[in-house]
Amino acid sequence: MISETQPIKDDGLWYKDAVIYQLHVKSFFDSNDDGVGDVPGLIMKLDYIASLGVNTIWLLPFYPSPRRDDGYDIADYRGVHPDYGTVADVRKLIREAHARGLRVITELVVNHTSDQHRWFQRARTSRPGSAARNFYVWSDNDKAYAGTRIIFCDTEKSNWTWDPEANAYFWHRFYSHQPDLNYDNPQVLKEVLSVMRHWLDMGVDGLRLDAVPYLVEREGTNNENLPETHQVLKQIRAVIDAEYPGRLLLAEANQWPEDAQEYFGSGDECHMSFHFPLMPRVYMAIAQEDRFPITDIIRQTPDIPATCQWAIFLRNHDELTLEMVTSRERDYLWSVYAADPRARINLGIRRRLAPLLERDRRRVELMNSLLLSMPGTPVLYYGDELGMGDNVHLGDRDGVRTPMQWSPDRNGGFSRADPERLPLPVLMGPLYGYEAVNVEAQQRDPHSLLNWTRRMLAQRRQTHAFGRGTLRFILAGNRKILAYLRQWNDTIILCVANLSNAAQPVELPLQALNGRVPVEMLGGTPFPAIGELPYLLTLPPYGFYWMDLSADAAPPGWHASGPAQMPELTTLVLKSRGGAALTDSSRATLENEVLPEYLARQRWFPGSHAPARARLAYATPFTAAGGEYYWAEVEPEDGVEGLRAQAPFVLVWDETAQVQYLSLIHI
Repeated sequence: MISETQPIKDDGLWYKDAVIYQLHVKSFFDSNDDGVGDVPGLIMKLDYIASLGVNTIWLLPFYPSPRRDDGYDIADYRGVHPDYGTVADVRKLIREAHARGLRVITELVVNHTSDQHRWFQRARTSRPGSAARNFYVWSDNDKAYAGTRIIFCDTEKSNWTWDPEANAYFWHRFYSHQPDLNYDNPQVLKEVLSVMRHWLDMGVDGLRLDAVPYLVEREGTNNENLPETHQVLKQIRAVIDAEYPGRLLLAEANQWPEDAQEYFGSGDECHMSFHFPLMPRVYMAIAQEDRFPITDIIRQTPDIPATCQWAIFLRNHDELTLEMVTSRERDYLWSVYAADPRARINLGIRRRLAPLLERDRRRVELMNSLLLSMPGTPVLYYGDELGMGDNVHLGDRDGVRTPMQWSPDRNGGFSRADPERLPLPVLMGPLYGYEAVNVEAQQRDPHSLLNWTRRMLAQRRQTHAFGRGTLRFILAGNRKILAYLRQWNDTIILCVANLSNAAQPVELPLQALNGRVPVEMLGGTPFPAIGELPYLLTLPPYGFYWMDLSADAAPPGWHASGPAQMPELTTLVLKSRGGAALTDSSRATLENEVLPEYLARQRWFPGSHAPARARLAYATPFTAAGGEYYWAEVEPEDGVEGLRAQAPFVLVWDETAQVQYLSLIHI
């Protein structure tokens, strides 16, 4: 058991020790049986979330919206969609979450709005050049910013869309119904800060800033990661630090590590940012059975300010994005994980974790062990703790946003409404359907994925090394093994993962830690101490170890030198109760197994090893109290020529008598 000698003070860096649970209100639980999940339903399920072992909830957009982009097309930043509840319900949710030790993160979509937002409706009817018009980016033609890539390449052919009412083109980096805000207009930032204060005053603990690399446009650039964008973020952060200390800004910046780390600034922009390039390389490493994709991208990741943190994940509400890989790597990942073309969308894969790994429990556990032990704050997507599936037949990314499966009851226990009223159907197949995969069943099964996840999260909470510690790779000769050390103060944890579908041996160069005892953290089992030679381990297919390298734990008792272990007892059968005559098979066992081992263990026996056979020469009875005593001699047939050894023994006909290893042989 890990015992850290330097506990964490309340330093405002709570997000470093967080485990985030991401969910969509509309898909979690329906409290009023209208077929749509809602905030009161989420409140009813807070105890379940807390029981998982997570400590932070990330809510996808719940604001008024046409929901053409599942809520990211916001029509009113300050309200709550009537299908989900009211502002009062959200206030209660925050209070109830805090009462259970859960923090709440919600969305601040700063890049764009819905075309139904009052700001856009006002802009399209306002005079060109006016402050109201300039809330958005307009052009008389669609040729400006020609060097900008199209993100949703499956559905959009241009980043400009003609608006007949405004008689001009408006700019959008995502869907054509999501016009981008214009941060060259100071009024835009003023309004965004006002919205931010609205939710922070309500008690929200953090805000995820959606699509932050695209806030500002400049001709002649690719319109991503511009210096002016970082100036906007610095102004947002300044308000957080001055008015809401201890609150969080989480950047969604799907960029290469050297660009993504810029969203931390020098500790004066976002507190956290997603590490998008790491996620596809974890899948690639397991597919290729090679640690290089992971070690390579971590080496490319620059150091970040001490108060900042990466957010890491395996899956989320969007596609498994493959933007931050090469074209060859993308084709490889598509061929392995999305052989069905319907699973592909834009530059990614719209599958959940379990279907991606073909329901292989070993790989699911291995992937989660990496998620929970790599540097950063892990994000779990709702339902992945159960191994929920997806529905590639639904449009857009809706296939990974289906209702949570609570029980084998109607609609998976999500809602008592008629099934046709649900915006997204529950899964009903034989492998991933709600009758096969649900919370109720897995809570009752101690070996379920749900309860395994709870145990892993409970173990992770025992140390700050995973959330705050340093990382150092141990590059062993076997490339199918990924090994690394996580260290925080005097705590050192060895993480070893077998990326292969076959058992693998590995020799780890751990001589610098000579004398420390690896203690397997999930079972508390001590392993032999590290010595002056490479440390040998053998891992089962897709197996992993978390080991606390303890400076004061004792090595296993069986590994220490001590008295020789006594031999196993042997059953011998007598021909009758009177006398010591053995059956033929028992006499052979006595002379070929029992007596040779007995002689070899005696200090007076002159041979260097046990004889192949020791013949019982004779056994003469004599009278004594407490049993039938016999005087006997045995003759070793090899090893010591001409030797006869006296070996008296006693027969005791008492079923309660305890067997003792004395100078007399007990049969």
